[in-house]
Amino acid sequence: MNTRQQRGFTLIELMITVAVIGILAAVAYPSYTQYVIRANRSAAQAQMMDIANRQQQFLLANRAYVSETDTLWTNSYSLPSEVDAKYSYTIAPGTGTVPSFVITFTPKGSQSSDGVLTLNSEGAKTPIAKW
Repeated sequence: MNTRQQRGFTLIELMITVAVIGILAAVAYPSYTQYVIRANRSAAQAQMMDIANRQQQFLLANRAYVSETDTLWTNSYSLPSEVDAKYSYTIAPGTGTVPSFVITFTPKGSQSSDGVLTLNSEGAKTPIAKW
């Protein structure tokens, strides 16, 4: 008698494997999207710090901060494409007699759930929980 051993997977084994993969994907995907949002936020924060440093250098040389449309920005500065795709920014002059500024990064597209980031000339960062 010749008995031949069958090889392969049963339908139940395949269904269990698919179910386990589905559960893992359901848990991993939200974590991954939050990771991407945090990574984009970190890139935007680095650019905000760079702009603040440039503002301080300009203040030392010219006794005033520049606005977003000033020559410093039009000739020598632009956001990196990965940050520009996720955030739009404004640089507003501060209030009062002392020169100051407020940098605001507003998220757009898939980043819009993250919330607005601000940094002022005194180094105050809002919202605190995102810095």
